Amino acid sequence: MPIDFDRIINRRHTNSIKWTFFDEDVVPMWVADMDFPAPEPIITALHTAVEHGIFGYELPNQALRESVAARMKKLYGWKVDEKSVVPVTGLVSGFYAAASALCQPGDGYLIQTPVYMPFNDIQKNLGVIRQEAQLIKTGKNGRLSYAIDWDGFEKAFNAGGSKTKMFLLCNPHNPTGQTYSREELSKMAELCLKNNTVIVSDEIHSELMLGSAKHVPMGSLSPEIAQQTITLVAPSKTFNIAGLFCGFAIIPNEELRERYKAVVERMTLHVASLAQVAAQAAFSGQCDGWLAELRAYLTANRDFAVGFVENELSGVQISVPDATYLAWLDCNELVASGKIKTSPYEFFLKEARVALNDGAAFGTGGKNFVRLNFGCPREILVEGLERMKKALTQK
Repeated sequence: MPIDFDRIINRRHTNSIKWTFFDEDVVPMWVADMDFPAPEPIITALHTAVEHGIFGYELPNQALRESVAARMKKLYGWKVDEKSVVPVTGLVSGFYAAASALCQPGDGYLIQTPVYMPFNDIQKNLGVIRQEAQLIKTGKNGRLSYAIDWDGFEKAFNAGGSKTKMFLLCNPHNPTGQTYSREELSKMAELCLKNNTVIVSDEIHSELMLGSAKHVPMGSLSPEIAQQTITLVAPSKTFNIAGLFCGFAIIPNEELRERYKAVVERMTLHVASLAQVAAQAAFSGQCDGWLAELRAYLTANRDFAVGFVENELSGVQISVPDATYLAWLDCNELVASGKIKTSPYEFFLKEARVALNDGAAFGTGGKNFVRLNFGCPREILVEGLERMKKALTQK
C-alpha cells in the first residue's frame, strides 16, 4: 500500500522545535526535520524495545557497525570495514569531535560558504581559525545555482598563516542542495592531500537524492583519499529520526580513528540505546521501499516549489536541489528594489506568518537569502508559498 505522505499530523502539542518555537498562526518551514512519520519497521523495532521494559546502559554492538558497512556497500559499492565505524550522537557532534581531534587553537579549518550554520561556529567554540572558500553564485533562466571557485579554494588553504588541518565538506550541500561530481570531489581531495589536510565529509543528506541524482561518498574515491577522510553519515534526516541522535563516523585510517575515538570518549558522546535500535532498523534495508516513495514525493514537492517561485514570486530566485528537502531562495532583488526593507526572513515572518531560516546564519554569501523546508505534506507547502505570494503582492 502506498505511503500517505499527504496526511497531516498535528505536531503543535509536542516538544517539536519546528512547531512550537513560533506562534501558532505561523507556518513553520525552517528546522530541517520532516512532517512525516518514520517508516513502520523503525517504529516496530522501537515498540519491541520499549515493551521489553529495561533501559540499562548499552554499547553499540558489532551488528550495528556491520549494518553501516553493509549500507555503504549496497548503496555505493564502497567496501568499509565495520571496525572503521565509530558511532556518535549526531553529525554536529561528529564534526566537532573531528575538529577537536585534528586541530589545536590557532589551527585552521576550511569551509565552503554559504553553508550549514554550525559549520561557521566551530571557530568561536574551539578557538580555531575559520578559512572560507566562497561558492560562486550562478544562474540560468532565473534559476539559482553555485559553482566552486577553484582558485579561491586553493588559496584558502593555510590562509592567514594558520595551517589548514581540516576541510569540512558538506556533501550534498546544505543549503544549496547541490551534489558534487566524482571529478569535483577528486579535485578537492587532491588539494587536501597536497596540503596534508584531513577531509571531514558531512554526508547526512546523502540518501535524500531527488530525481535521478546520484551521491558519491568522498571516502569511496580511492584508498589514498579514504585514508585521509572522515565520512559522517546518519539515518536521521533520511528516515526522520533526528531527535533520537545517532550518527556514524567512518574512519579507515586506524591512527586517525583512535585519535577520534579518544575525543568521543572524552566528550562522552554515548549513543542512547533506543537510537541504536532505530538506526539498525533504518539501515537494515527494510525501510527502502518507504524511502523510494519518500524521494518521489520530495522530488514532486521540489518541482512544485520551484515552479511556484518562478511563476508567482517575482524577484525571487530559487535553487533546484539535487538532494535534501531544502530550497535556497535569493531575495536580493526584492531588497535592492526596496520592496523588502528588512531582512527577507523578518519580512516573511511578520508579513506572511511563515518561518524560514535566515540566510545570514549560513555565513558569507547568505545575506538576503532564506532557506525553505519542503519536507512536508503538499497542503502545508502550498499554504506557506501562497502566504509568501500574498505578502509580496500587498507590497
